[in-house]
Amino acid sequence: MRRLGAALALAGLISAPTHAETVHVAVAANFTAVAEQLAPLFMAETGHDVSYSFGATGLLYTQISQGAPFEVLLAADAERPRRAVAEGLGVAGTVFTYAIGALALYSTSLDLSDGKGVLEAGDFDKVAIADPATAPYGRAAQETIEALGLTDAITPKLVTGESISQTLQFVESGNAEIGFVAASQVVGKSGVWLVPADLHEPIRQDAVLLKAGEANPAATAFLDFLRSDAAVAVIEASGYVIE
Repeated sequence: MRRLGAALALAGLISAPTHAETVHVAVAANFTAVAEQLAPLFMAETGHDVSYSFGATGLLYTQISQGAPFEVLLAADAERPRRAVAEGLGVAGTVFTYAIGALALYSTSLDLSDGKGVLEAGDFDKVAIADPATAPYGRAAQETIEALGLTDAITPKLVTGESISQTLQFVESGNAEIGFVAASQVVGKSGVWLVPADLHEPIRQDAVLLKAGEANPAATAFLDFLRSDAAVAVIEASGYVIE
């Protein structure tokens, strides 16, 4: 029995990381709920811990460029991770697409079974979008409005959120009757119209290992975990597409 106990103890030491570390991850706001679901799975799988900071991709990137100690960036676009590598903030060869997002029009009070018709009719006072300058879902919303030829009609009614999370709050609090949000934020809710993908550029969400995390085994383990079957299943169930 003593030999068996010693063998089991040794096996436990081999399977667990020698030193558990914490990875600090900057996460695009649209991915908040998914990231929170992934955290305990990551910890159980690797023994490492993860600490998140959520926000609009552009704002997070500004923080990174100003020295914020993030070790991984999960962006809501492909632009910032590539820029991070080009500007020496990210590690070359680590960029990959972890999800492709979908845009949705959402309301707690209006029937959006014909979302395009609702936008064209204009029978509302406020439309919420995330800031197109910093939030890729806000840019996609702006592109959608332009593609529908409704820029002049809708622009005076826009209420702009700092992030896609704040945009959702505007709708749910009644500060805007409708709003463009991430489809992942409204999975299972009523009052949702999925915006046709051909009305805006694809929302490719890329990840990158940042220079600050290059020597942290938890950072590389987290990026590996994102591509695991367990993580992909959670991401896809939340309304994203994985290539």
